[in-house]
Amino acid sequence: MPIELKMPALSPTMEEGTLAKWLVKEGDEVKSGDILAEIETDKATMEFEAVDEGTIGQIIVAEGTDGVKVGAPIAILLGEGEDAAAAAKPTPAVKPAPAAKKEEAPAAAAPVAPAAKAESAVAPAAKAAAASSDGRVKASPLARRIADQQGIDLAALSGSGPNGRIVKADLEGAQPGAAAPAAKAETPAASPAAAPVAVSAPAPAQIPDIPHDAVKLSSMRKVIARRLTESKQTVPHIYLTVDIQLDALLKLRGELNKGLEPRGVKLSVNDMLIKALAVALIEVPSCNVMLAGDQLVTFKRADVSVAVSIPSGLITPIIAGADSKSLSAIANEMKDLAARAKDGKLKPEEYQGGTASLSNMGMFGIKQFEAVINPPQGMIMAIGAGERRPYVVNDELTVATVMSATGSFDHRAIDGADGAKLMKAFKRLVENPLGMIA
Repeated sequence: MPIELKMPALSPTMEEGTLAKWLVKEGDEVKSGDILAEIETDKATMEFEAVDEGTIGQIIVAEGTDGVKVGAPIAILLGEGEDAAAAAKPTPAVKPAPAAKKEEAPAAAAPVAPAAKAESAVAPAAKAAAASSDGRVKASPLARRIADQQGIDLAALSGSGPNGRIVKADLEGAQPGAAAPAAKAETPAASPAAAPVAVSAPAPAQIPDIPHDAVKLSSMRKVIARRLTESKQTVPHIYLTVDIQLDALLKLRGELNKGLEPRGVKLSVNDMLIKALAVALIEVPSCNVMLAGDQLVTFKRADVSVAVSIPSGLITPIIAGADSKSLSAIANEMKDLAARAKDGKLKPEEYQGGTASLSNMGMFGIKQFEAVINPPQGMIMAIGAGERRPYVVNDELTVATVMSATGSFDHRAIDGADGAKLMKAFKRLVENPLGMIA
């Protein structure tokens, strides 16, 4: 019988993706292992492989469609002897893809959203179940966070989850202070009042009548915007800055690169700073932590996420166990990760996780900045440019190569004194670099 090919979950946190490109067309024969499509997640473009063999009978989701939910059918695979007519039947049930276009026609959102049908079927019971005996509305933590950010009144919604619990899908199409379109259908009497609310929904900013270009946000850019907003809203940042003399590190780098030249390895300053941060995190384990609900997790290994700028946004490939790796190994690994990051070819495990982050903007001439923490990590180190400055060395004023480094710490998990210890250890290791490679 025909097999539904569904949008795969290409990372543990993936909820939806963009079907960037089909590499097959209807009528093509495929076998297990063939690449069928390229799917854009929030961090990378990944290949979707066939598991079974057969013939592509129908492509349900066109390439370029974004907001395709994980598990949604995207194509039909026919077995031997089956024809395309067998694939036509599932199509109506799979066409919720237009839900991704709800911004273009808000009024039509109710009949398209699958959640709306479920809500109307359980409306009275769900609304009663959604409110507990103490008057609190039952909703998942994610649904509550989205409702808080968008100003949606959960009490006005009906839940399609277990026991009437409000879940993320129930918020699709909901307006600030109002119920989702499905809720309007449940209470016809409220429709006249609901119409003005829909007009006052947070629409895209009015673009001035000035010549301009407008580009649709990529999945990555949407996730970056959401995660950084959540970080600044929910994580109390504390910032600690130190000035660090780089002359000894630059001298050692030059000597090491001469020795590594026959092996084709060239160390960057950033490679050495990754190592210094990793060693400092092991020296000050109270900063190598993350907050996980009511637990404080302390890691015994330093996996450093390194911010890399790519055309579609920012990604943080990870140098796992950087505290125990040689500088040459870090340099080779970082070169490979950065190249594949820019091509969108990183595997999820290569950019998800990490115990702390490092962001270096020194190559752009930025003297000092404060980076936003990448939750659930507990800290991020922001590196400024090394420049010749007046500096006191051995109680004498001289000119030295100095950079400013600023640590951003999650003050819920890391006390200011512990953050200061990490900054002190990082400064010592950079100014006395033999200590990190001994």
